Amino acid sequence: MIDKLKIENVDLYYGEFQALKNINMNIQENEITAFIGPSGCGKSTFLKTLNRMNDLIEGVKITGKILLDGVDIYKDMDATVLRRRVGMVFQKPNPFPMSIYENVAYGPKTHGIKNKAKLDEIVEQSLRSAAMWDEVKDRLKKSALGLSGGQQQRLCIARAFSVNPEVILLDEPTSALDPISTMKIEDLLIEIKNNYTIVIVTHNMQQATRISDKTAFFLHGEIIEFDETERLFSMPKNKKTEDYITGRFG
Repeated sequence: MIDKLKIENVDLYYGEFQALKNINMNIQENEITAFIGPSGCGKSTFLKTLNRMNDLIEGVKITGKILLDGVDIYKDMDATVLRRRVGMVFQKPNPFPMSIYENVAYGPKTHGIKNKAKLDEIVEQSLRSAAMWDEVKDRLKKSALGLSGGQQQRLCIARAFSVNPEVILLDEPTSALDPISTMKIEDLLIEIKNNYTIVIVTHNMQQATRISDKTAFFLHGEIIEFDETERLFSMPKNKKTEDYITGRFG
């Protein structure tokens, strides 16, 4: 397996408070890696370091290295380039207040694609990849805000696809959705992992077991255990992991 992302000795501070402590892990290409752990344990904070979303927060200091295909994303890569290669989907669907078509075409347009035929092709391909083309192809000019919550979230995934990223980060993407929409998104992630490297933060341990290849358990800003999902859930090596997945705390 090829390492897509290598994380070495990463610490993150908000002012004086240390939110992440000595994070080391390799995230492999074309796999789904899940981060689990109780609220406030650092998993979303860590996810955001992978495309430098924490740069936007005042007083954040990050040390250590994060390498994307061997290149240090903090020292040797422009943040705009990084965010095109590493897309992000948030917990709450956040479609832009514009048409379904314009939501998906927005990213490619900002990267200089103006040709209508090319944009049409990208929009269709992105919506197909997000398994929603058939649902929306007849109302592309309608506002994205008229879609259901589950459709809005798949639209946000389509929007992430539209700039052809290599890695997709998802921060609890199904926590606001009903079980059927959740299942659609899980099926979609399993289907697309051959083309992307996927990292998902989830508070739902069943979700991690259903879709991920590897799982990292976070607690108090540290990775307590990181292993193949099946092994981590069936034979955890650390007592804290075992206590968490058997529901003794969290």
